[in-house]
Amino acid sequence: MGAIRTPREKWIEEGLRALCTGGPEAVRIESLAQALGVSKGGFYGYFRNRDALLAEMLDTWEREVTEAVVERAESGGGDARAKLERLFTIVSAAAGRPVTSVEAELAIREWARRDEAVAERLRRVDNRRMDYLRQLFGPICADEDEAEVRSLLTFSSRIGTRFMAADHEGRSHEEVMRLTRKWLLR
Repeated sequence: MGAIRTPREKWIEEGLRALCTGGPEAVRIESLAQALGVSKGGFYGYFRNRDALLAEMLDTWEREVTEAVVERAESGGGDARAKLERLFTIVSAAAGRPVTSVEAELAIREWARRDEAVAERLRRVDNRRMDYLRQLFGPICADEDEAEVRSLLTFSSRIGTRFMAADHEGRSHEEVMRLTRKWLLR
């Protein structure tokens, strides 16, 4: 019986974990193989080289935080509020996955500060996310400005709250996020 091959997705996930802990410089084939407990030979069955892995990591991240999220939010049908509630649930549940974690988001944002190609991809992702939020908040809000502000606050809360060290007067971070979502949907 032949050896079981490490799935492509595992290499990508491990690459994103390395990115989160040490930036793009930490994404090294030998280190990833060691973390996965396999030889590095299996890597080359999926990827031509390290640059191909980095590109695939970004492709996977982009797909998972944009189109996959939109598809899931839209799949249940309903009005804009129902889709927003579903979106909030999807994004919260995805926070612990290597590809869609806040840590991956922040690592890619940091990488984009030093790499124009990554920065361009990040702009595309952010624009897609904001466009979808505007599409959902548009029917709920009284005017375009309010829809824009709610979209921005929703998007900002996903990333920005991780930078805050403030206490929430006896409330957990999760409770404050629930209150924020409730306010955004009124």
